[in-house]
Amino acid sequence: MRNVTVTLDEETARWARMEAARRDVSVSSLLRELLREHMGGRVAYAGAMERYLSRSPGNLGGRRPTREELHDRAGLC
Repeated sequence: MRNVTVTLDEETARWARMEAARRDVSVSSLLRELLREHMGGRVAYAGAMERYLSRSPGNLGGRRPTREELHDRAGLC
């Protein structure tokens, strides 16, 4: 593992200390956990987007819907 110095404003540092205490972990462990969660979410989102964009448009006659079709609000009135 590598050591990294992080500078936080007082409000953020106070929250981090309180949250770490609530979870019974160090601030370093808390930040590591939060960063891993964030990183995992971004990786999952990128994978989902790649799968979506690689799909066939399907039921629209072989084409992707237009912006207007996606955001058509006429049927909601």
